[in-house]
Amino acid sequence: MLDVADALAVVLRHAGRLAPADGPLSPAALGRVLAADVTADRDSPPFAKSLRDGYAVRAADVAKGPGDLRIIEDVPAGAVPTKAVGPGQCTRLFTGAPIPDGADAVVMQEQARQVGIARVRLDDAGVKPGQWVFPRGQEMAAGDVVLPAGTPLTPAALGLLAAVGRTSASLYPSPRVGILATGDELVEADAAPGPGQIRNSNGPMLAALAARAGGTPRYLGIGRDDKARLKALVRDGLDTSDVLLLAGGVSVGDFDLVPDVLAELGVTTHVRTVRMKPGKPLLFGTRGNTLVFGLPGNPGSAFVGFELFARPALRLLAGHALPGPTVVSLPLAGPLAASNDRPTYHPAKLEGASVRPLPWGGAPDLRGLVPADALLALPAGDVRYNAGDPVPVVLV
Repeated sequence: MLDVADALAVVLRHAGRLAPADGPLSPAALGRVLAADVTADRDSPPFAKSLRDGYAVRAADVAKGPGDLRIIEDVPAGAVPTKAVGPGQCTRLFTGAPIPDGADAVVMQEQARQVGIARVRLDDAGVKPGQWVFPRGQEMAAGDVVLPAGTPLTPAALGLLAAVGRTSASLYPSPRVGILATGDELVEADAAPGPGQIRNSNGPMLAALAARAGGTPRYLGIGRDDKARLKALVRDGLDTSDVLLLAGGVSVGDFDLVPDVLAELGVTTHVRTVRMKPGKPLLFGTRGNTLVFGLPGNPGSAFVGFELFARPALRLLAGHALPGPTVVSLPLAGPLAASNDRPTYHPAKLEGASVRPLPWGGAPDLRGLVPADALLALPAGDVRYNAGDPVPVVLV
């Protein structure tokens, strides 16, 4: 039986980044990871521009004290100045417009008043060179690496890519994730369970977890406790997935068929059990480049196993430099006493800069997981914490 850290190390050792490919940049690429540096094709801004509506002036003229300047032209955003500003002159311009030659500052229109057809009086005697001017290349210079390889695509990153003229980029693909729930007791969500049956919650939950982690889920259905039928579904998942998630059938009971089926299909098992609660009977294996996770059938165990092992693997395949899980130390919002025979991951809720454990009935309790955005990582044995004591927390 491996400790969590050792089991995670085994998983990540077998999870290599997927081969990148050039792909279009659209909202559908949100969350994907750049596989190559992106550089600026030109200076931004490509010219010194005004940050305010107002007047482009020579700071030295205004520094002499309030006085009248002659307006030589108007320049809206999108237009280009045609005249240089000389002594005693100014240009009326608007936010985003280029600064004309000869000018080195902008006076806001709120600090100016027209005193004739083409004359303006400025009340800003404290103007200095560079006032309300955004210099050429201030944001980026041509050739600058503006987004390095490994950057996840956020809305701001997609906007920046458009600003440097990119409509496509080299991206790591979204891992294909096959999802198979197992057990004769399962029926689909739209069916009425018969005696001894329950609805399949693991399938939809794992599909959603995979999508949240950046994968592209494909639900394979329910694998019955029939070796031939189960083997056909598992073979399909292995042949069409970068990651195969199975829920249930991984323990040592008479109907836990998954380990034998995987072995017969050429899967090499690297992890068989993990010293943790919930989720001790957790299997990890590989066939070629396909990663296989056999998660326990209890939804709480499947959730914890996914967050601790499958999610980091998916993130690594998708090109993330820091696959996780993300562990932080936070103070408890209230006292906590617990007694566990193994390291335990208990659902919790972040409350500002602290964390509060949630009422939870254990591995079968899916409802208790709904408000959770964290897991308390509690050590084995008897533990007692006071409010304010720091505890390790896994963010989910």
